[in-house]
Amino acid sequence: MARIAYADHASPEVSGLVDRIIAERGELLHLYQMLLHSPPVAQGWLDLMTAIRQKTTLPGRLREFVIIRIAHLNGAVYEAEQHRPIALSEGARENQIAALADWKKSPGLYGRHERTALELTDQMTCEIKVSPECWGDVRELWTEREIVELVTLIASYNMVSRVLVALEIDVADDRQNGSAHSGKN
Repeated sequence: MARIAYADHASPEVSGLVDRIIAERGELLHLYQMLLHSPPVAQGWLDLMTAIRQKTTLPGRLREFVIIRIAHLNGAVYEAEQHRPIALSEGARENQIAALADWKKSPGLYGRHERTALELTDQMTCEIKVSPECWGDVRELWTEREIVELVTLIASYNMVSRVLVALEIDVADDRQNGSAHSGKN
């Protein structure tokens, strides 16, 4: 259950933004309903994440592998659940998605680009700094545009997972009654 109540999505102040979120995401996701507490933050978030997910040149399957890996590393169950069907629609197989929690035990499930992206994801998420060896592989495989897109994908979804985890946003939350944790955990 979320730590604070979800925002009132019926408020006239956010009606245009809610319409845009639904048009772009298909529904008002729990995360966006929480972000609506601050309309400028919700608007900026939507703009950034739309660019990251829909306007870059990275293959969709690679993008989804990275997002789900970040979710596993950061304990963001909501994020992994939301992106599983997207990964499947982008051509990922069930066994590849399942193995992302510990992908290094099954490296043969992924191509070279995917393994390199997952290694970059692990290093950026867990160590912050990227080793010269990993960076050499990145430079060998992608153009500068693709590198910027991959690095910002990883950074952006680390932001997403940190918000989800800090606010304890869960796909099973009842958003209509405004229930939330009261007090500290």
